[in-house]
Amino acid sequence: MIDVKHCLANSLACVALAAATAWAGPPPGVPHAPVPGGIAAIELEPATDTPPRAWYGKRRIMVVRAGEPPAWYALAGIPLAVQPGSQSIRVESAAGKRDIAFEVRDKQYREQRLTIKNRRHVNPNPLDMERIGKERRLMDSAFRIWRDTENPVLRFELPVEGPFSSPFGLRRFYNDQPRSPHSGLDIAAPEGSEIRAPAPGLVLRTGNYFFNGNTVILDHGQGLVTMYCHLQEILVEEGDAVDQGQVFGLVGKTGRATGPHLHWGVSLNDARIDPLLLLPPERGDTGL
Repeated sequence: MIDVKHCLANSLACVALAAATAWAGPPPGVPHAPVPGGIAAIELEPATDTPPRAWYGKRRIMVVRAGEPPAWYALAGIPLAVQPGSQSIRVESAAGKRDIAFEVRDKQYREQRLTIKNRRHVNPNPLDMERIGKERRLMDSAFRIWRDTENPVLRFELPVEGPFSSPFGLRRFYNDQPRSPHSGLDIAAPEGSEIRAPAPGLVLRTGNYFFNGNTVILDHGQGLVTMYCHLQEILVEEGDAVDQGQVFGLVGKTGRATGPHLHWGVSLNDARIDPLLLLPPERGDTGL
């Protein structure tokens, strides 16, 4: 316990002691960036044979075993719309039910303006809107899937090689009209380039969508879902299992795209997060 009288007498010593006793963060390999569009890694309790269960809002969240000595950590994907400040998760384990608070830090994302030649991809007509609504419901149901898995892969491989042409979180304007922030990472690559699974998973959805073009959605377990858009060709079917590194599609420019590229989206507990958080640190510096 920090001695308040001592702190008042020696504020520098108090600051140093507080820093020394502050949480040092999760162990290596557990992503932690508690910002809108990021991941909060929250230590729960020493590891036992039965993992606790945790929820962030209405969504169940991933729980992993890590560290030495091992402990259980909850990984909460934080939606882009969340404001900085205090948040909490709900935990259930053999020790009972409890809430654990965590802090969301501020993060500012850049702005991008694009010119789209197909005006229907900026202002869809009523029939387009009906199609978009159906496709949105299909994607939402995929993002909300929960599949129990042990030891989910938290270090992804890059699905395709190329410069990062549009980073995650950009505030986007199409033909000077504001739209939702960019919920994925765009990777520029030649048309026909092979797209590989960044981690083992199951094919949840395939299809041709109005905005996304040819699309594949993969389930990696415990609420971790990835999406791949604008494909030239899809090489898998719904229900297929894919291994890490397996080719499942080819880069294209279908849907709302200004040129060949892969839009790679990552969702954790139905929150779109920055894919860079799951790449090895040395792969997170490719960009403009």
